[in-house]
Amino acid sequence: MGYAHFQVTVSEKIARVSINRPQKANALHLPAWEELKAVMEEMGQRADVRVVVLSGEGKLFCAGIDLELLMSVQRLEAIPSAADRRESLYAMVIKLQDCVSSIERCRKPVMAAIHNGCIGGGVDIIAACDLRYCSEDAYFVIKEIDMGMVADLGTLQRLPKFMRPASVAEMAYTGRAVKAREAVELGLVNACLATREEMLSHVEQVALQIASKSPASIRGTKEVLRHAADHPVAEGLEYIARHNAEHLLSDDLKETFRALMEKRTPRYND
Repeated sequence: MGYAHFQVTVSEKIARVSINRPQKANALHLPAWEELKAVMEEMGQRADVRVVVLSGEGKLFCAGIDLELLMSVQRLEAIPSAADRRESLYAMVIKLQDCVSSIERCRKPVMAAIHNGCIGGGVDIIAACDLRYCSEDAYFVIKEIDMGMVADLGTLQRLPKFMRPASVAEMAYTGRAVKAREAVELGLVNACLATREEMLSHVEQVALQIASKSPASIRGTKEVLRHAADHPVAEGLEYIARHNAEHLLSDDLKETFRALMEKRTPRYND
């Protein structure tokens, strides 16, 4: 299907998804957030997609939530009942959280390719991705503190799982910009490349590597990693034991052995 706020192309088993609101610095209004969820759900279901690369058109990767959306939130003050205001705000936050979580729920690995600014809601987005890469001009800001808000779409919940919690706290309390090289040191991104072009080329090579693997095994690995992030080791071991008891004896495993015997690259079905 076609999308108004994202560019989507698929080739070589890779879905290349690009936020396409450059006139708004790729800030997302409500239709764009909803479209993000639709894109991730479609890519998760498509048999010809094995990995997703998420990038941004124009000068910035993503400037976060569009002010248009924040203005609409302010209009909720006109609701006379405090209980109704709270319920409306709660419903809106839950809806936006679900849009971001669609990245994490996507059955395929999602790789963020970040250039220049990744601000506010942009950090929420990359926190939900499986892998993150940036160019040297990239910077990352948990901007909500400077707007009199608490970040509420996943940054404060996801970043401490793969960064030092105290580093996340400093970013969240101060709103300072973390530049690319520091982002690597903090574990926020996997790697930093000199230019946007070099970064995209590197991401493409990693994506091709992932796309060459058993698609069932890649999906299973993402599922098991997600489970491990929220459960103790003993529960994680039980989970993978049950997973492999159901999935290990697969067509992909047979194809791997055939390829080894025939000294060729495995050819996995979508």
